Amino acid sequence: MNLQNKTHGPVDPPLDCPACPRLVELREELKATHPDWHNAPVISFTSEKPRLLVIGLAPGMKGANCTGRPFTGDYAGDLLYKTMLDYGFAEGTYLARPDDGLQLRDAMITNAVRCLPPQNKPTGAEIKTCRPYLLSTLAANPSIRAVLALGRIAHETFLTALELKRSAFPFAHCAEHNLPDHGTTLFDSYHCSRYNTNTGRLTEDMFRSVFDKIRNKIP
Repeated sequence: MNLQNKTHGPVDPPLDCPACPRLVELREELKATHPDWHNAPVISFTSEKPRLLVIGLAPGMKGANCTGRPFTGDYAGDLLYKTMLDYGFAEGTYLARPDDGLQLRDAMITNAVRCLPPQNKPTGAEIKTCRPYLLSTLAANPSIRAVLALGRIAHETFLTALELKRSAFPFAHCAEHNLPDHGTTLFDSYHCSRYNTNTGRLTEDMFRSVFDKIRNKIP
């Protein structure tokens, strides 16, 4: 990826990151009520030299905010990891906990916002504040050739990070956007949340159709 002209910082925020007051307040409240939870920014989960980067929105309260591993402990992770296992982007057994031994293969998973937001809705300012960590993640992993954005916010955050016009690459489920200047292809999917699957907005077959395209791009 061509990120040479951008400024990069650490790949992941510190566990006591003070940058977003609203997120810090929620984090401190949860530390008091659930001291055994992770309750901190969630670092990316990766294999060595990943070619696929999966970008979600933010940690779920009883998912990554609890377990400390992206998409681990909630329904979205059940569908995501099952699909990644089926398509060879993970190996082992997913048991919804960070010590289950599951390993990614040729892949990385991160979030546009690394801390849990109230009602799972980060503000625009919080997304912007966390964007440098996405840039640093991309810069530190030049092996990435495909990006899967789970939902519109992840899609738009990725495009903004690369200083690309959103209007040129509209979000749509199963869309494929070639970004030759950045050496990668952006794929879109509706987020694999329980709400989307319960309402039929996203079915397992629809989700797998996106991974079919990804595997065709990076066999």
